[in-house]
This record gives sequence, C-alpha cells and structure tokens, in this order.
Amino acid sequence: MTKADGRATRWAGQQERRRAEFVDAALAAIAEHGPDVSTEQIAERAGVARTRLYKHFADAADLQRAIAQRAAELVTAELEPLWHPSGSPNEMISTVIATHLRWLTEHVHLHRYLARAAPGPTDVRGTIARHLSGLFAGYLTAFGRDPAPADTIAFGLVGYVESATTRWLDHPGALTLEQLTAQLSGTIWAMLDHTLRAVGVELDPDRPLPLPDGL
Repeated sequence: MTKADGRATRWAGQQERRRAEFVDAALAAIAEHGPDVSTEQIAERAGVARTRLYKHFADAADLQRAIAQRAAELVTAELEPLWHPSGSPNEMISTVIATHLRWLTEHVHLHRYLARAAPGPTDVRGTIARHLSGLFAGYLTAFGRDPAPADTIAFGLVGYVESATTRWLDHPGALTLEQLTAQLSGTIWAMLDHTLRAVGVELDPDRPLPLPDGL
C-alpha cells in the first residue's frame, strides 16, 4: 500500500511538473506569436505533439486557466511594493502604477491574450483587486472605520486602470508612459480620497502612512 501511494505521489508530481513546463512554453509562444497564438504553436514550442499536450490539460479552457494562474503569480511577484507598501499615499500609488505599467509594456501580448480569455478565479485583474481589497480593509479598520467599502473601491480602481492602460496600449502616442503614470496616479488618489472622506477620514497624500497591523 505504501509503495502504491508513493508511486501515485511521484506520478502526481510529474504531472504537475509537466503542466508547469507546458505553461512556460505557452507563455513563450504568446510572447513570440502574439495573443492569437494557437494550441499547435504552443505544442511546437513545448516540443511535443498537440495530442500530447492534452494529456496534461482537460481542454483548451484548462490550459487557458493554467496560463492565467501563472500570469497572476508573475504579476503578484512583480507588484511586491503593493503588498508591503511604505511611504505616503502618493508615493505608494505612483510606485505601484509605474511598476504595473512597466510589466504591461514588457508583456503586451500576454496582457492582450488574458484580456480575450474568459476571466475566472485566477485571472490577473481579480488577483490584484483581492490584494487591494485586503489592503484597503486593513487601513479602514486601522482608522476605526467599517471596511465594507474596500471591496468596491479595489475592484473599481483595477477596472479603471485596466481599461485606461488597454486603451493606451492599443493607441500609443497620445501620452508618454510618464504622463500616463501621473494621470492614473492622480485619478486614483482622487477616488481614494473621496471614499475616505465619505467615512470621515482625511489624509495628507504626501505624508507617510504607517502600515496597518497584519499587513
């Protein structure tokens, strides 16, 4: 029984490793061929036949979900300043926006691929929004306020940034990267300031904020 369990564990581990290898191959194929990459191109990049690919994924949607999950992991690592913020509100916002825009400009094909995919529990937008919601809830609680508005403002901000940056990527030239960063940062602070004032909290955007307990 122990040997059988050991073999099952090793097989499961091999399956996960192969899936990870295929997802990495898919990311490379997307970078090379663009958001309209085909399953055949992904399989070719992985060095296997298309039928072999689907021995490790139930269908195209399963592969798509795995790619989205991996992309979310990459973005989460890239946006480390957001998960452990420091400085003033303006500094925090500018750092995060600049970091996120840099990632987007370096992964334009992947961004467009994910935008066309049906969003799910592992989508990049949802991952960022849920992290932000926890961060905002922590600050509202630290200010002695109801954290209920955190979820709405977090998902609203992510939707705004997503829409604005996608438009910018599709129609470059209207604004420089620096101008876009400044515009997004200013609007985000205005939205946050409005939300905070509605619950009786006024902050100086240039004054450093302490990190809430538990974050």
